[in-house]
Amino acid sequence: MPLLTIATLLPLVAGLGLMALPARSNGMAHAVSISATGATFLLALAIWARGTDPGGFAQLEEAAWIPAIGAAWRLGVDGLSLPLVLLTGLLFFLSAIYSVRITERPATYVVLMLLLETASLGTFMALDGLLFYVFFEVSLVGMYFMIAGWGHEDRQRAALMFFLYTLLGSLPLLLAIIGLYLGSGTFDMRAWTQAPPLTGPAAMLALVAMLFTFAVKTPVLPFHTWLPAAHVQAPTAGSVILAGVMLKFGTYGLVRFSFEMLPDAFAAAAPAVLAFGVVSAIYGALAALAQSDLKKMIAYTSVNHMGYVVIGVAVAALATGPLVRATALDGATLQMVSHGVVTGALFFLVGMLQDRAHSRAMGDFGGLLGRVPWLGWGFIVAAFASLGLPGLAHFPAEFQIFLATFGTRPWGTVALVGIVVTAALYLRAIAAVFLGPANDRWAAMPDLDRHERLVIGLLLALIVLIGVMPGVMLDMIHRTMSGLVG
Repeated sequence: MPLLTIATLLPLVAGLGLMALPARSNGMAHAVSISATGATFLLALAIWARGTDPGGFAQLEEAAWIPAIGAAWRLGVDGLSLPLVLLTGLLFFLSAIYSVRITERPATYVVLMLLLETASLGTFMALDGLLFYVFFEVSLVGMYFMIAGWGHEDRQRAALMFFLYTLLGSLPLLLAIIGLYLGSGTFDMRAWTQAPPLTGPAAMLALVAMLFTFAVKTPVLPFHTWLPAAHVQAPTAGSVILAGVMLKFGTYGLVRFSFEMLPDAFAAAAPAVLAFGVVSAIYGALAALAQSDLKKMIAYTSVNHMGYVVIGVAVAALATGPLVRATALDGATLQMVSHGVVTGALFFLVGMLQDRAHSRAMGDFGGLLGRVPWLGWGFIVAAFASLGLPGLAHFPAEFQIFLATFGTRPWGTVALVGIVVTAALYLRAIAAVFLGPANDRWAAMPDLDRHERLVIGLLLALIVLIGVMPGVMLDMIHRTMSGLVG
């Protein structure tokens, strides 16, 4: 059974089916959304159960698409893509559950979310360069309309900024893909990784194009300016998907394309990439510390945490021993997953707070822990995970990244300053919002309902599971990474 194809196309087919219905009630739209995303998540679990191949891609599915140029429907998974497929399936399912509160044009909202899920899964599973680019670009459409249609007060500007930045940023990637095709005569990404088709100046030009695209998408300083506005103005589910899934397009591409397909050029550029990662990690934490808007604060912490991923990938290219290289890539990949889970939980929680208070300003609150304990303790646990507390999701990922960095380029560990600053900003937020004297303005604020408890409870359980038993993910990741660098 072609599970990868079914999982990729199921959300799109469900969305098209919803559009074809002559009458679409709110309840019907959300039922389709939850059913489709839930079935897709179960398919992702089934793909996980089938496993990966340490020697390369597994569960390959291929069909002719444009034979004249060698483009095909090619899908496969390995220890890099499969964890992100699982993350995508989970976050879209939880976003669908949370979004039952959407009453304004719910059918259109659901169709856009399902289109976005297909594009996201296709991006992570595509093994054809042209197919990858199609999925990569289609994702922009769904997120643009989600921000513009269901965002907050300045949503039109934020949506336009997001679309223009990411569209223009992705055009160099198309040129690099064309260059890889001309150098190999195929769009098969497996061939590009097994025998890199570009060398010398051509490889460096292609790498610069790729790095520009992935720097915008990740994002790293100074290509991050679209991110805070997009996160702040997006609806809650949009922020979760953007941070939890779509930012990973950039770091996934950094490994899959830059590291694997242009290894010599990337190794030459790795010191500069490492520097960008270090600066982004520190800047993101300091910028987050300066915020009074909770959502904007979490948005800037994404710049910080994705900077650690960039550091890990760069160190993997600079290190000489296969064990150190694999450790860096293991940590970078696990950080992608843990960031999606932790930051997704934080955006859900801030969205739930905003639904009740219609405010995101820390100064408007105080003493909420006694009034809304589910929301308060959920935020505290997720915040402690984000600041890297041992036993929670970020710690095993960041430990491996900095362990490999210290043994390869010790100066890169200056990014540890970001962890200290992150601890300070989250402790400040917890004190301002949930501790101290209670504000009587929120005396009647309700705690999380059963749908919200389900969403947050699953994410918090996964945060603890990854922190305590990282091998659940790391065993799968390491099989691929050790083969990649061996």
